[in-house]
Amino acid sequence: MLWAGRSAIEIATAVRRGDVTATTVVEEHLHAISERDSRVGAFRRVREQAVEEAQAVQKRRDLAELPLAGVPVAVKDNLEVAGEATRGGSAVTADAPAPEDHVTVARLRAAGAVVVGLTNLPELGLVALGDSAYGIVRNPWNLARTAGGSSSGSAAAVAAGMVPLALGNDGMGSLRIPAACCGVLAVKPGTGLVPPPTDHWDGLTENGPLATTASDLALALSVLAADPALAESWRGGRRVEPRPPMLRSVWADDDEIWEPQPPPDSPEPFDLRVAYAPQPLPVGLPVDREFQAAVRGAAETLRQAGHTVVEHRDRLPAWLGPATIATWLTRAAASADGLDRRRLERRTRGLARAGRVLAALKLDGVRGRERWSGYGADQWFGDADVLITPALAAVPPKAERWGERGFVRNALANLRYAPATGPWNMCGWPAITVPLATHSTALPIGVQIVAPPGGEPHLLGLAAQLQAAHPPVRPPGFAF
Repeated sequence: MLWAGRSAIEIATAVRRGDVTATTVVEEHLHAISERDSRVGAFRRVREQAVEEAQAVQKRRDLAELPLAGVPVAVKDNLEVAGEATRGGSAVTADAPAPEDHVTVARLRAAGAVVVGLTNLPELGLVALGDSAYGIVRNPWNLARTAGGSSSGSAAAVAAGMVPLALGNDGMGSLRIPAACCGVLAVKPGTGLVPPPTDHWDGLTENGPLATTASDLALALSVLAADPALAESWRGGRRVEPRPPMLRSVWADDDEIWEPQPPPDSPEPFDLRVAYAPQPLPVGLPVDREFQAAVRGAAETLRQAGHTVVEHRDRLPAWLGPATIATWLTRAAASADGLDRRRLERRTRGLARAGRVLAALKLDGVRGRERWSGYGADQWFGDADVLITPALAAVPPKAERWGERGFVRNALANLRYAPATGPWNMCGWPAITVPLATHSTALPIGVQIVAPPGGEPHLLGLAAQLQAAHPPVRPPGFAF
């Protein structure tokens, strides 16, 4: 295969230039899925009609203008894809086909992308574990471990080379957690940049992309946000005005021009104040020593790249943890509302029951969320431009049917390994996960970088610099 395993930018550039057809690219990726997904379980449904849709892309009069021309993408199965049922990882949800695409899916298609399949997630996207009635999503780095969640299948599909880009969403870390588990990049945009999912958890959840390179991630985010300048922002940590040549953006007015170019070998230098916190979690929540070392390593890499680097020694406030957990559980109860409780998984019933009890006691986390988003996050963050933290606190748990277990076991599993991402949903700030190193267990280690509102270009620029120093690698057995 010539095109499976290539970057989205390489594929789109080749399709626009006529070096390959969108149909050939999609056929190769469907073949890769047929060969690889039996081991991983990333997809609930593979769309064979994607070949016909690729043929339609190839016939578009604006083919030479499409930023994602012929790029195969996978979509998390809680986002509407026209003609497909949106099951949300549950056997209880309706099986009626969606009448139209979610706006993010529509934007990907408008940019020339082809949806090759719908990816698995835990029931209703409630946990950071990749199992549901549709199977267990396994980590391509170690098939005995979970791929994380809740964008489980999207992360695993990208890591295993089945697609160059995937779409997921993040309510308490549901993009960043599986990306860190599977050794790929993911960005949770800040509030308002990308249209959220239909069930957006009262503004906690954001849609975002997963990819293997910072340049691909930036391009996908630019499409989802309908902001072409974001596609180039990874080069220097800022929004870059479109540069000439020749072609109009699919979003731009007639007098504007834009075409993504194959990236140079390395991003341009820029200077930020970078804080790093190897152990930001409250007392009682330990962080694996190797994960802490990766944070220090990322900070040192960025110091050598010319940034001002300082250590952030304060831990997150103790009250934020209970508020975050209460918010998670009450949103779980709201997501399960209206579904047949008897048919839901044992885990989902337990999470929803706990959320209803907390809501009845008025311990729903609302006051803590308001406090953190109103001033607490800004005060704790300090005067840095960005903050580096661990993405996970421990290696991913085993890939098992956690949905058949109760509330306590699932809650403890989530809190022990993935407690570091939720605070940034509570305040709506953008955050990114970047793979940096390999753990002694041979699993990848990702770091999380957080920025204040509007800081997505900084995150993309730093991700590119980290990748230049620590090039991405495929899991063993999934390289082309």
